[in-house]
This record gives sequence, structure tokens and C-alpha cells, in this order.
Amino acid sequence: MTPIESPGSTGSTDAEALRAALSAAQAQVSALQEELDETNRGVLALYAELDTQAQQLRQATELKSRFLAYMSHEFRTPIASIRSLTRLLLDRVDGPLTAEQEKQVDFIRVTSEEFADMVNDLLDLAKVEAGRIDVSPGWFELVDLFAALRGMFKPVLVNPDVQLIFEAPQDVSQLFTDDAKLSQILRNYISNALKFTAQGEVRVSAVRSVGAGGQDEVTFAVADTGIGIAEEFHDAIFQDFTQIDSPIQKRLRGTGLGLSLSKRLAELLGGRVALESAPGVGSTFSVTLPLRAPEQANAQDGKAGGPG
Repeated sequence: MTPIESPGSTGSTDAEALRAALSAAQAQVSALQEELDETNRGVLALYAELDTQAQQLRQATELKSRFLAYMSHEFRTPIASIRSLTRLLLDRVDGPLTAEQEKQVDFIRVTSEEFADMVNDLLDLAKVEAGRIDVSPGWFELVDLFAALRGMFKPVLVNPDVQLIFEAPQDVSQLFTDDAKLSQILRNYISNALKFTAQGEVRVSAVRSVGAGGQDEVTFAVADTGIGIAEEFHDAIFQDFTQIDSPIQKRLRGTGLGLSLSKRLAELLGGRVALESAPGVGSTFSVTLPLRAPEQANAQDGKAGGPG
């Protein structure tokens, strides 16, 4: 005869099974908690390491900016002296020069001017990185800006096969921004265009438009018929010390800082830079700025003029 289990024995078995399951669950929770605690300790250690590295990076950046600023400042005096001496020699203040002497002195003059441009770019870059560059916006006439640029580049247009053309600004006569920094951007663009254009033209234009946010903008473009730049280099060209490998580049000296500095100056003015180019076709470098600089525009509304 089969024995009949009592209700008490069945309940005891179920309780034991429940306690075993609960114990296993608690063990699993404890294991997960330990794993989570270990992960948290690892995350905290990683955060601490990242903070240390970020601090070291900030210190390195500050030291680099200081070094560039000090070096650039110290170089300015001897460069200015060299340029002054070459002007005196070429003006024949101390007597005549032979043809070969004039050639050598003029080589020194050109080299010292290139060196001065490099030093100025390094100093400006150091100021931008350190956040110590001032933006002084104001209303100014675009025709005056173009006239100043035209006069500035007239002495360096030594290639008769290249024309420098300034178009009349379209739908805009005045702009509220820092004209000195805008001029610096356009000088970099024009200088590069003249260097890399052996034949044809360099054309400077300004066109007013409405941006994506409904804000009035002005796009300044410098288009050339030079060697052009392959698409894979379009992003890199605005980075520090970037130079494109080409036969012309090998004959020209430079730091590769001009376009990088132009991009940073444009961003300080609330704008952006862009490039359209193809090898053998030419390049168009542009900078787009708001018609009114984003800061201090309202406070300046009562001053000299308004938008054209």
C-alpha cells in the first residue's frame, strides 16, 4: 500500500526549495553588486585619469602659446632691423651697389619679409589660442576695404599673366564687424591665390545673402585660376602647419598657418570659412560673416551709419 504524504511534509519541501532559490538569488545579487562596485571604481579611476590628462593638455597648450608669443615677440626686433638695413642698402644711402649685390640684398629683403609674416601669424595664433585677441567691431564701407586691399597688393603684382580683380560688392555697402581681422583673412586668401596662380586671374567679391537662420550675411570670396586642391585635402587645408605637396609649394616658403589663422579669426567674428576647388581648375576660398557682428551690435546702432 502506497504511503500517503502528510500536508506538513509537502510544505516543508516547498519552503526548502524557496529558501534555496532565495539564497541563490541573493548570491547572484551579491556577485552583481561586487561586479558593479568594481566597474564603478574603474570608471572613477578612468575619470580621474582623464581629468589629469585634460589638465596636462591645458598646461601644454598654455606653455605652447606662451612659447609662441615670447618667441614671436623676440624675433620681431632683429627682423625689423634686417628689413631696415636692406631698405637703406637698396636706397643707396651708403653708396652704389653692383647688380649682383642688389640681387643678393633684395633676396635678403624678400626673405626677411616672409619671416616677418610667419612671426606675425605665430603671434596671432598664440593670442587666439590663449583667448587674448580683441574683437573691435564697427561699421565700415566695403569699397574702402577693397580699395585698401587693391593698393596693398599692387606692388606685388609682378606676374603680367595674372590679374587681380575686385568686383563691386553686391547688395551691400556697409558691414558691422572687425574690419582689421576681416582684412587679415582676405589678405591671406589673396596672397595664397597669387602664389599658386601662374596664369589667369584672382577675383575678389562680396555678396549679401540670407543665412539658414534668417540672418543677413555677407560672403567674401577669393577665386583663382591656379593649380587647385584635391578634395581629400579640403578639410586638412585649414589645420595648423598644413601644406599641400606640389611643385609650386616646394619653391615657396611658409608655415602653413595662414589658412588656420583665417578660420579661427572668422569664428571669432561669428562666421565660417569654406573652400571649393579641383586640381587644374582653381580654388575659391570664402568667408561668410553676419551683416552685424553677434556681440555689441545693438549698442553700436547709434554710431556711424548702418547696413547698406
